[in-house]
Parts: sequence; structure tokens; C-alpha cells
Amino acid sequence: MASAQWPCLILALFSVLVASGFPRSHARLLEKRSLLEGEVNGIDVYSTKISCKVTSRFAHNVVTTRAVNRADTAKEVSFDVELPKTAFITNFTLTIDGVTYPGNVKEKEVAKKQYEKAVSQGKTAGLVKASGRKLEKFTVSVNVAAGSEITFELTYEELLKRHKGKYEMYLKVQPKQLVKHFEIEADIFEPQGISTLDAEASFITNDLLGSALTKSFSGKKGHVSFKPSLDQQRSCPTCTDSLLNGDFTITYDVNRESPANVQIVNGYFVHFFAPQGLPTVPKNVVFVIDISGSMHGRKMEQTKDALLKILDDVKEEDYLNFILFSGDVITWKDNLVQATPENIQEARTFVRNIQDQGMTNINDGLLRGISMLNKAREEHRVPERSTSIIIMLTDGDANTGESRPPKIQENVRNAIGGKFPLYNLGFGDNLNFNFLESMALENHGIARRIYEDSDANLQLQGFYEEVANPLLTSVEVEYPENAILDLTKNTYQHFYDGSEIVVAGRLVDKDMNNFKADVKGHGAINDLTFTEEVDMMEMEKALQKQDYIFGNYIERLWAYLTIEQLLEKRKNALGDEKENLTAQALDLSLKYHFVTPLTSMVVTKPEDNENQMAIADKPGEEVPYSSLSSFASTDSYQSPLTPYYYVDGDPHFIIQVPEKDDAICFNIDEEPGTVLSLIEDPITGFTVNGQIIGDKRGSPNSETRKTYFGKLGIANTQMDFWIEVTTEKITLWNAAAQSTFSWLDTVTVTQDGLSVTINRKKNIVVSFGDGVTFVVVLHQVWKKHPVHQDFLGFYVVDSHRMSAQTHGLLGQFFHPFDFKVSDIHSGSDPAKPHATMVVKNHRLTVTRGSQKDYRKDVSIGTKVDCWFVHNNGQGLIDGVHSDYIVPDLF
Repeated sequence: MASAQWPCLILALFSVLVASGFPRSHARLLEKRSLLEGEVNGIDVYSTKISCKVTSRFAHNVVTTRAVNRADTAKEVSFDVELPKTAFITNFTLTIDGVTYPGNVKEKEVAKKQYEKAVSQGKTAGLVKASGRKLEKFTVSVNVAAGSEITFELTYEELLKRHKGKYEMYLKVQPKQLVKHFEIEADIFEPQGISTLDAEASFITNDLLGSALTKSFSGKKGHVSFKPSLDQQRSCPTCTDSLLNGDFTITYDVNRESPANVQIVNGYFVHFFAPQGLPTVPKNVVFVIDISGSMHGRKMEQTKDALLKILDDVKEEDYLNFILFSGDVITWKDNLVQATPENIQEARTFVRNIQDQGMTNINDGLLRGISMLNKAREEHRVPERSTSIIIMLTDGDANTGESRPPKIQENVRNAIGGKFPLYNLGFGDNLNFNFLESMALENHGIARRIYEDSDANLQLQGFYEEVANPLLTSVEVEYPENAILDLTKNTYQHFYDGSEIVVAGRLVDKDMNNFKADVKGHGAINDLTFTEEVDMMEMEKALQKQDYIFGNYIERLWAYLTIEQLLEKRKNALGDEKENLTAQALDLSLKYHFVTPLTSMVVTKPEDNENQMAIADKPGEEVPYSSLSSFASTDSYQSPLTPYYYVDGDPHFIIQVPEKDDAICFNIDEEPGTVLSLIEDPITGFTVNGQIIGDKRGSPNSETRKTYFGKLGIANTQMDFWIEVTTEKITLWNAAAQSTFSWLDTVTVTQDGLSVTINRKKNIVVSFGDGVTFVVVLHQVWKKHPVHQDFLGFYVVDSHRMSAQTHGLLGQFFHPFDFKVSDIHSGSDPAKPHATMVVKNHRLTVTRGSQKDYRKDVSIGTKVDCWFVHNNGQGLIDGVHSDYIVPDLF
């Protein structure tokens, strides 16, 4: 379905905004305020402009805010913008007193290293995060010296999708204070001609509607302008706060004299296809509805209300059925039934009587629905020219029957066999949305979140309306053989009324005279072919006049669409295929200056690439901001007052003691295969155990033998959750459900109180709520190394919510303890002095040494000085080291 792509993207921005060499004042204590807060407090925001230029559905938006600090002290000022989740940021610049600091898009890993270098010179001051169903919030702050002027400029681009017959540009207006010059300007150019144009806002009164908002269109051009005066911005005649707070939406459609339209500029083409007036193809729809106990109450009532409204919209030529799943599977009818008035009335009664109960058996519910659709087709119970659709709604993860997501996906994929689409609706946030999305995408469907708001029933009904009117099935867009390169997706299982298919590519011969395209599909009555022929010279003349919109828009539209589709394919790819898709998407992101999940934007001082001011990331849905922020804390050095504990290397244990501003370390020498208890908390249910491995050719001498941790087991019995980490894969069990990932993945798994983030080839961050965070670091060596092999490091970043009864080789040190060092004297190695340590009523001889902390850089590490306790930590640890040997990982 071309028009229905629903990425839920989340970004994070970390800014270093007062780095060396940038304007700042040391004379006075800085006062902080938001540029968008009501109180002016010396900061005069005198201009905010949103400039939108749309050409052939491709929108280029620039948000510019100008301010001056009229106070006699420095101020820290914030710039906030909410932009569509489907957009890619293409630029962000700061101009301070006439000096511009530009943005550059770089590979995420490169940008991250530059950020870490810059962070020591300044402070974190910004972020982009999800802020709603359609938007994400960009925030960046900078210190402005007294009397200085500053301009913020953010540029982003997006391809507007046709939705229920209209293209929608969605802008968030929220200055929160009066602005002398506030305006929104939108120029639209559509070669097909504009048929409708409207603009509306949730905050516009009749007064504003009459004078501040203007909209017009004629032929191929449209224009929208919103310029409220200061008085019009006031929430009341004498108020100083602004009423501009809400959604500003521009919608339009184009003329449909021809079902298809091709546009070609500089060797790139885009092909739009949306036929009108075709009869609807009859649908065979099975609704697979979760009625588990978690659907109790409001969710269930909203679901039933939506289903009742959907029944009002079902056409009589359609066929349908309902399948309910909890621990068991319930069907309304044994077979699909036609939507006659009598059957619809009976269906309403069935829906009204639905009751929540039991567990969540997604696998059996889906397989029952798929089987029913297949059987109806095989037994000719439905019209030959009809199309099948399965729509599933669930609010949680599978927890009975077959509950392993990969196995459920395999079962569903094999059962559907590519014959019809699966649409997955995830109700609320407490579910594995990545699983639902992955399963839908590999079966030609989409996944959609249904937000737990008062309009959840309307969201459900609205989704059905999008797929209620299929006009064509098995759609294929064809071009002359050997004439096209780098074509975007050109086959679609369904085309729905109100949507649009968009295909883009490059011409082999830029100087060709004629261009021909065919669109073929199965209609409700017969097979159809739509042909579009273009005279290249006429096309070039028609489009040359419109360069004022913005330059190479078709090439950028092609790049945007290609990246979007590569990232979507990447979600279900593995191994070499995933690596190839990643490389292609990264290359295009860098070439066209898009901030995507693979790139970041750094804002730099001109001619000084070492002095970054800001870095912006756009990870995908699978890396929620909450998880990313947790990981960010492990990427920077902690405060001297925050203790850290870890084990890495041979295996080297290191315990930081904040009260002493010092650290103690020790080794454990054991045979490969031995499992050691690292953490055990009987109160919270946490356990962490590690299994030792040796080198490929181990030394028989225990003093020279190298050993490491090759496998870790992290569990919480109270949450019924286990994680096994090896150097090859990561396996998660949630009750009976199992998920397996490789170190090539970048993915986050979340549920109530738990987040597991895999950062590709680097580390895993495991967070249990606010108070327990572990990091597992992957150390990789040359695969053909004759001796060494890959191993793991384990780091405790946060343990403050673990109980006083926590024990284990690391866990016993989570509680405060004291030690004293005296009689420091030289040893055989002048760089490693000896000393006497008194700890836990033991007098020990210790040696000054150092270990490596690999949280920031897995290849080099950071040196950490410590006092080394000999003999497997004897005298420091409770008991002896053999007391910590356990039978297995769990």
C-alpha cells in the first residue's frame, strides 16, 4: 500500500553548545530559560518563520527563529520545534552575531566519537525525542552573551503521502509567547494542477481566520499564508501570553484527469499513480481480536465500539468473520459469511457480547484466521475477483501456545504464503511493536500503534477506512527494458482508494525523446493497464519555469524514497543482506545530507571540525529515547561519587570506592567452563553469572593461562526474564517466549520496567526500571587468530535499587566498605609500587596497577588505576573464590 507507510521514528540530540571558542560570558552566573516560555526575561524573540515549499508532493521546510539578548547578563536560550516523524533533517545552523556554525551529516559512529571528544569542552544541552503520534521534538540550547543576536535555522524534508484522498502537511505551532514577526508561508507547485487546497488550525478563531490566514490556488500553484499580528496572537485583549498553541494543517489534492503522472528532471523521474472512479474490489476480511485479560475495561469497550462502527461501513458484497483469542481461540462463524443485513445484525450482537478473558495466544488466533481465508478461496466460497485481508489487534505479547516471536513469524509467513496482506494494530505501549511490525512487513502489510487516548476507537475505525476500498490488486509498474536504473519499489499487492503509488528512478539515457510507463493490475471486473507517455522536451519546458520552488527536487525525492524503503527492508534482513542494505542507505544518507537512523548531524565552528557544538541522531522505532538516554549515561565518565563495578579481560574485577576516590582490583583464575556468580540478590530476584572460556591453545600453566568470560546469564526471577549473552548471539526469554538476536543487530526490546538495547557489534545495555543498569561489552579479535578468541566484559552502571542482601563477586561490593593503604614502597617494577592494605579486618600486601574500562571505546579502553589484591582476591572477597562457583548460568 504505497500511501500507508507508518514509521514511528525517534531521534536523540546531544549538544555541546558552549565549547571553547564560542560566545560565552564568564563574568556572571548564567540564567537559564526557554526561548518559548511566556516570560521574556531579557530575551526578545522578534521573528519566527516557517517556510514550506512543496514540489510534486516533496516538501522542503525551513524553520527560522531570531532573538536578541537585551539583558546585561548572558542567557541560555532554547529553540524548540516539533517536526513530522517521517521527515529527515537536512540541516541545522546557528548564527551568533553574524558568525554561522553549519551542520554536517556524518556516519553515526564517526559523529559519536567527535561528540565524545567535544563533550569534555562543554555540556549536554539538547535533544530530539518523540512527542506524539505524528511529531518528534527538536530542542537545542545555546548560551547567548549580553547584547548578542542569534538565529536558529532548521531544515527538514519529507515526501507527503496521500491519505484518504488528500496530501497533509502537519505543522506544530507553539511559540508560547508573543512574537513581533510570526508567519507561516507555504508555496505549492504541482505539475498535475491543484484541485483543492485548505488550511486549518485548532487554535484559529473567526477573527484570525478572516485576516491572518490567506489561502489560494490556481492552476499548478497554491499559496498559504498565516501572519497574525501581535494583538491577534494575544489570548485575550489585555493578555501577554499567546493563543498560538496547537496544530496547523495544510491539505490539498491534485487534478486526476489522468490516473498517472510522470515528471522528469536531470535524468531522474518520479511516477505518481492514483486512478479514480474504479469499482471497489470485494473484500474478504477476518478480524483477529485479542480478548486477553489485559484488554479489560476501557480498551475492550473502545475496541467493541470501533468494530460496531466498522460493521456499518462493510459493503454487502464483502465477506467477513471475527476470531477472538485469549488462551483459547473463539470464532464467530465456522466460515466466512457475506455481509448481508441479516449477518451484519448478527455480527453486532456477537461484538456487543465480547468479554475479556485469560492469556494471549497470538499464534493460534492468526493461524485460524489465515486458514479460514485460504479455505474460502480454495472452496470458492468467495468471489473469484475478490481480495483477502487479515487485521489483527493486540495489546500485549504472546504468552501461551507458541509464544516465541520468531516461530510465530515463521508460522504466519508460511501460512499466508504471500497471498494476502496482514495488518497488525498494536494497542498501547506495553507490547513488542518491533515483532508486530516485522511480521506485518514480511506479509505485505503494515503495523500501526493505536494510542490509549479517548479517541482510540476512532483510530481503529480510521485505519479500517484506509483499507476499506481496494480498487486494484497485484499492481505492477513497468518501464521499457534497459531504460531505468535504481528503481524504487514498483509492485504492490493492493491499491486502495484515496492513496497513491509513487515510483522513482534514474534514466539510463538522459537525452531520450519519449518516456513510457505501464501500470497493470487486477480490477473488480477485469484486468487493467494504464499507460503514460511523456514527451521529454515538453516536460523539460514545463518544469524549468518552476525552479524557484527548490532545485533538484526529483533527485532528492528519489533519494528520500530509496532510503526509506531500504531502511524498511533492513528491518527483516539478516547477515550479508542486512549489511548490504545498511551500506546502500548510509551512502545515500551521506550523499544527500539526510539525518537518518544511520547518520548524525554535527554543528561545527567554521573551518574547525574538531569543535562540535551539537550532534543529532535519528534512530528507528527499535531504539526508544528512554533506552538511548540510559545508554548515553554509560558512554560518559561518571561522577567520582558514583561507584562502578565491572569485570573484563582475564577476568579482571575492578571495584571503585567513591569515598576513597580510588579503586581495588583482583583476578579470578579458574578453568575454562567454570561458571562464577557475579551478582545475586534474593530480594529483587536479580542474578548474573558468567562462564569462563580460555584461549584456543591454552597454556597448562595456570599462572600464564589467559581466560575470559565467553557467556553471561542475566536473570530476574520476579519478572520471569532471562538473557543469555554469548560472543555470537543474544537470547531473551520472557516466560516461555524466546527471541534470538545476533551482534549484527541494532534493536531494543522493552516491556514494563525493562529495556534491552543491542548496539551493533559493540554492547548490550540492560536496564530494569530506574535503578539497575548493566552493560555487556563485546570484544572481537581476528577470526583466524591462532590463539585468542572473542570474549565479553560486564559493567554495572547503576545498582542503587538493589537490596542490602546482594552478593556475588561483584554484588557484595554494592554496599559501602572501607579500606586503608599504608607503607607504600617500591617493588621489582618501579611503576608498580607495593603497599599494605587493611580491608575487612584483613592485612594484605597489594600492588599498584591499572586496568582498562572499555565502555567508551571497546578497542582502546580507558586506563583506570587501582590497588591489585593477589591470590584470587583472598582477604577482599567474602570467603574464598571457589565459594562463588555455581552449576550453570541460571
